[in-house]
Amino acid sequence: MRPKNPETTRRCRKPPRPSSISAITNTPAARKRKASKPRDERRTRHTGHHRAVSDTPQELLRATFEQVPELYDRARPNYPPQIFDDLAALAQLPVQARLVEIGCGTGRATLPLAQRGYAITCVELGERLAATAQRKLATFPSVSVINANFETWRPERLEFDAVVAFGAFHWLAPDLRYTKTAELLREHGKLGFVSTAHVLPSDGDPFFIEVQADYEAVIAHDPKTKAGGDRAFYSPPWWLPHPDALGDHSDEVVTNEIETSGRFHNVRARRYLWDVIYTADDYIAVLNTYSHHRALNDEARERLLERIHRRIEARPERTVRKTYLAMLYVAERV
Repeated sequence: MRPKNPETTRRCRKPPRPSSISAITNTPAARKRKASKPRDERRTRHTGHHRAVSDTPQELLRATFEQVPELYDRARPNYPPQIFDDLAALAQLPVQARLVEIGCGTGRATLPLAQRGYAITCVELGERLAATAQRKLATFPSVSVINANFETWRPERLEFDAVVAFGAFHWLAPDLRYTKTAELLREHGKLGFVSTAHVLPSDGDPFFIEVQADYEAVIAHDPKTKAGGDRAFYSPPWWLPHPDALGDHSDEVVTNEIETSGRFHNVRARRYLWDVIYTADDYIAVLNTYSHHRALNDEARERLLERIHRRIEARPERTVRKTYLAMLYVAERV
């Protein structure tokens, strides 16, 4: 079943811009600093393990964000403000609504929610990510950040108005996504989550077709770099679908998943499309925050990013234009 009252995709004409990146992890200076570290320390830094995470590929990938919290906070693009307005309207959030945010990261989406006066309990798996979010949100007494695994976390008080997630919901175990969130909500409480994808519209930047050559040159042995790779597990950001095709497919799959859970109904969906212009340094910075790039061994990742950096610098404008699609889903607890 398709979402009720679907809207056409919102094109954000004035997209949020990433902060200027002054420290890139694959520069010669950064490599020299890394080489000077004892081998044991370097190994610990790049494993991505967390005390609450087992060694399955999915759980190791979601722990990679913990490796570079400051870079993650600077490099990742902001969400369009309209997302938060629509979330508030579709979820019918009351003034001073009580929210749980799953996987707040460094608090990039938490901040605009806190500025709306909501009481937010953020549950973040990564210790360093949680610490960064705490510092950012310290001026909001109604916001608390808890360093815990959401799947095993137990709050002292339930009856939340809404549970929200921004780019984190898909990391939850499928058998817990809807049962756990429903247990936290009051009657008719809302679940709202945003998934973000990198897409290539008809007028998109051809760079993302051209850059495939760099991935194949460095990690050609990995079948996931090919067009027919296993995208169900490994959705490479260098393979970019058309926004309409991805949005339609996502609406169908997500709505079916939500309604067959038996815990939620009345699914509403919205889409948002916007561009971000990156310099070579800025784009390498954002790639350094992606879980699948972090999961590469150091040598392969550095060779890959150096090639991509050179490719962007060789362009006449020395920039790349990336198109993002955010998909908002809001459902009501049964």
